[in-house]
Amino acid sequence: MKERIKALLDADKADEAIALLEQWRSGGGAMDDRLFYLLGNAWRKKGNWQMAMNNYLEAVQLNPESPARQALDIAREILDFYNKDMYNQ
Repeated sequence: MKERIKALLDADKADEAIALLEQWRSGGGAMDDRLFYLLGNAWRKKGNWQMAMNNYLEAVQLNPESPARQALDIAREILDFYNKDMYNQ
């Protein structure tokens, strides 16, 4: 499952990756930290930072050592940068 999601994301098919992960979750599939991390990456590729961060947070709650921790920190830094620029217009 994880390899298929990675392949979809590498092929810029974020919508398909999200659909597959949501279908997996709604069908009762267990979502581990790695799947939440990949779902966060898919939402980030679509430009939906809130959904990306929500999924990164889920991953970190399941596993504090998840790669989602770094992705979450980076997302916060990017959003902080954008928000500061908006105040300077």
